[in-house]
Amino acid sequence: MNRKFIFNCLFLLLVTLPELTGKDSPSFEFYTFGEGGQNKMMYDRRQRPGAVYLDGRVFIAFNAGSDEAAKKRAPTQPMVIAYDPDTHRFSESVILGPTSTDHHHGPVIWADTKNILHTLSGCHKTPGLHLVAREAETIGSSLADWKYGWGIAPMISYPSIWRISSDRQLIYYRTGQHPSSWTYRISEDNGKTWEAPEQDVVDLDSTDRFEWSSYHTVRPDPTGRFLHVAFMAYDDNRADDPKRSYNSRYDSDLSHLSIKYNLYYIKIDLQSQAVTNYLGQSLKTPIHLDQADVECRIWDTGWRGAGVPPDIEFDQNDQPVFLQGLSGKTPEEYNYHFVRLINGKWKSTPITSSTHRWNSGHLRRTQDGAYHAYLLVGDGLLNTGGDMDRYGGGRIEEWISKDQGNNWRRHRDLTPGKREFPGWKFNNIQPVTHPDGSVVEGMLLFYGWKDKDAPKARGFLMQNL
Repeated sequence: MNRKFIFNCLFLLLVTLPELTGKDSPSFEFYTFGEGGQNKMMYDRRQRPGAVYLDGRVFIAFNAGSDEAAKKRAPTQPMVIAYDPDTHRFSESVILGPTSTDHHHGPVIWADTKNILHTLSGCHKTPGLHLVAREAETIGSSLADWKYGWGIAPMISYPSIWRISSDRQLIYYRTGQHPSSWTYRISEDNGKTWEAPEQDVVDLDSTDRFEWSSYHTVRPDPTGRFLHVAFMAYDDNRADDPKRSYNSRYDSDLSHLSIKYNLYYIKIDLQSQAVTNYLGQSLKTPIHLDQADVECRIWDTGWRGAGVPPDIEFDQNDQPVFLQGLSGKTPEEYNYHFVRLINGKWKSTPITSSTHRWNSGHLRRTQDGAYHAYLLVGDGLLNTGGDMDRYGGGRIEEWISKDQGNNWRRHRDLTPGKREFPGWKFNNIQPVTHPDGSVVEGMLLFYGWKDKDAPKARGFLMQNL
């Protein structure tokens, strides 16, 4: 065989091997915490933050503690734990609330401007339980090291809490049941009092579009002055009207899938309370469905749907971009899409396939301008019927785009080792954040499980070494 040909082949292999194997990236390790977690042990992107980096440690909030023998809707408790990135050791878990069979009741955690930790749990059409640590930069060793916080709102579902401009804190949430409105409140005194805007932000339910609801994700811009809101629409159809549950794309009744349609985007000025669309046009609030379709919709998905709304990141101009899962040619096919604004038009680019409508990945833009998508993947649709599997799951892969999202390649497999966790599935990938909401580089959180029927999930922290 020609020596020059062999040399060229070897050279090409050496050049491309790091890209194929991910060896050009830092090595990483996984560290587990928590026992007996139920589905959504760590929640999807609608509830944030799940962890905060403070004083050289990571403080993580999660749901766990179920009886391993229990089946379906096992009771768990909100907990917090501290992790030392230098020693790779976890503290003992601290239980911060009563047992509950409702996975929505999982906690979120944040730090105020005095570096005092707060948690909020038990939120699902309830006021929730707000707790405040008695000392800064610590979770203590028991519930006695925490005190009751202050009331935030009469009813809260899907709390998402952020530090915004002027060292204020913001909570964005749904105000009640499925068709209820979404709004926010702001605290200027580290959570003692919370002020709501004059009008709620979105309320799709109306006389003409009865029982329509929405599901949201939010993120402040880097200045903390503006809040970027993405949402999808869902027909709750409690009247069980077959005409409303019929999906013309798939020629089928898909009410059992609870999928949401279209992608909508708005921006809130947190100083003036003004709400605008991507064109900068002022919007009357609360926004109803007909108005949203005309003034806020950036992607008509044509009756393709998803379980959760998109993850939000920012481009080089601090404009929002989105990672969205969506059904495909059939209701059993799901794909990840990267959505961004190009020359005044919203464009979606497929990345790779997904295993389930409820998979919740993470989108990150690094300092070199590359986008990193952390995705749940697998061999076809996850359709085991098990209680733990009902909200998705799969292997974890990192995909990268170095050309503003136009092309994507698989960078590396981040699935925990097959020897330690054979047959496990994972979901709800999320970042670790600083108190100001900025992302800690080199860390990811998610949860995993093996038994499709029993609540035996564990939490996982991935750390670059």
